[in-house]
Amino acid sequence: MRILWAPWRIKYILSPKRKKCFLCEAAKSNNDEENLVVFRGYTCFVILNRYPYNNGHLMIATYRHVGDLAELNMAELFELNFLAQLALRALRRAMKPDGFNIGLNLGKVAGAGVKDHIHVHVVPRWEGDTNFMPVLAETKVIPEALDSTYKKLKKEFGALSGEFEKVKPIIRSLS
Repeated sequence: MRILWAPWRIKYILSPKRKKCFLCEAAKSNNDEENLVVFRGYTCFVILNRYPYNNGHLMIATYRHVGDLAELNMAELFELNFLAQLALRALRRAMKPDGFNIGLNLGKVAGAGVKDHIHVHVVPRWEGDTNFMPVLAETKVIPEALDSTYKKLKKEFGALSGEFEKVKPIIRSLS
């Protein structure tokens, strides 16, 4: 029998399961580091996925609790996409991935873990990041601690914040 140690998972396993929306809680909180929020915009924010598919897995969510792309107002729609673009730039600078998966899961049947709060997944990919572990052992290896990834991405989003300031008037005008 092979054993793969993942001691950081026990915190999740033993923690009380949330009944509230973790995206809404993160949006309202002032503790960005604890909630893994790497950037706050005008109508949306960027948060590191606590249970990532790959290192640097980000989610871009609206502050407003809304579950469908068709329900977004123009400001949210614009900013969601602009922040996806900013996320690509930050991830490229911080982690140098070879590619990305970007997507939305709308509805439980489509794979949405949080079905009633829209969020875009931005998952960096590297050549060879799918190896024998997920194929044979059904195990994904995440080689970097979340706090290290958070610090890298927070720094890069800070460096790119001037780009957001340029589009902020556009977002406000769409509100």
